[in-house]
Amino acid sequence: MKPNVGGFDRILRALVGLVLLGVGYYFKSWWGLVGIVPLSTAIFRFCPAYLPIGLNTCELKKKE
Repeated sequence: MKPNVGGFDRILRALVGLVLLGVGYYFKSWWGLVGIVPLSTAIFRFCPAYLPIGLNTCELKKKE
C-alpha cells in the first residue's frame, strides 16, 4: 500500500472521523462508528477509493 492521502486531506479526514465518533457517542447511536472509516484512512494514509480514479494527494518529493 503506497500512501495516497496527503497533509490537508489527512487532517480533514481525522477531524471528520473524530467528530462522527463523538456525535455517535453523544446520541448513543451505532451510526457514529462510520467515523472509523475516515479516521483509519487518515492513520494509514491510504484510501482505497482513490485507486480506481488514480487520485493522489500526497506531496511530490523533489529529486535534487
